[in-house]
Amino acid sequence: MQGWIKLHRKIVDSPIWEDPYYLKLWLYCLMKATHKDREVIIGNQVIKLKPGEFITGRKSLSDDLNTGVKPKLKLNDSTWWRYLNNLEKMQMLHIKKTNKFSIVSIVNWNEYQETEHQMHNRCTSDEHQMHTNKNDKNVKNDKEILKKEEEENPITLYEKNFYPLTPIQMESLWKWVDDFNGNKGIICEAIKETALKNPKVPFRYLERILNDWYRRKLFTVDDVMKEKRRYEQSKIIQYPSNKKRSLFDQGEESRRRQAAAEARAEMIDDNELRKMIEEMPY
Repeated sequence: MQGWIKLHRKIVDSPIWEDPYYLKLWLYCLMKATHKDREVIIGNQVIKLKPGEFITGRKSLSDDLNTGVKPKLKLNDSTWWRYLNNLEKMQMLHIKKTNKFSIVSIVNWNEYQETEHQMHNRCTSDEHQMHTNKNDKNVKNDKEILKKEEEENPITLYEKNFYPLTPIQMESLWKWVDDFNGNKGIICEAIKETALKNPKVPFRYLERILNDWYRRKLFTVDDVMKEKRRYEQSKIIQYPSNKKRSLFDQGEESRRRQAAAEARAEMIDDNELRKMIEEMPY
């Protein structure tokens, strides 16, 4: 390999910084990616690569990353390949897979790695093609798209609300995505629920929510919302009947009570009259 790469300081805030294998893999990807358009021949096929792309495979990736490493520290082919796929889930790169090889594309390559000469040429070209107002609109749209992608990414959403995840926690979170049939929205909804409660151990609390939803087969955000509405309806207080009746019903009861009282009074009068008759001397 020749040349150099740029490395932004904010990498220390990334979860890959805490794991030497992920960090090595990410640096390997940056160094393997081409800095300019080029063509590569694979068998009888000519592959055109753009800046930020490189070709790899499960075996070649493992061989490169295990070269010079002590046997007990080496990772097998499947582990390295799973780590590479996790970087894709973290939206750091994209993988285009074929039955013979895979093309890896680094996300935001131009933003971090293009040279000043490339940047100058790109800016000059953009100025000739688009009006300044259109550029501003495009930038705004890009920011909105990026914001939406961040909101739909469980890793980004969790770290925005709490703290950087460890690689093990990230892998666990993506397994939950798989368990919910690839639905990242439901995982994000669980993260929002956790943020509202603000527990001392948020990741453990999050997994309890996901366990509960999975057990009750709530696999979509709509399922969760329906269950919440059902639960809220079940909490409505069932008042005793005498507190729940209308004013009309209460008036009817009052009249019935008054009639009963009058009947009792008449009964008393009849008894007294009968007693008086019995005591008469004839």
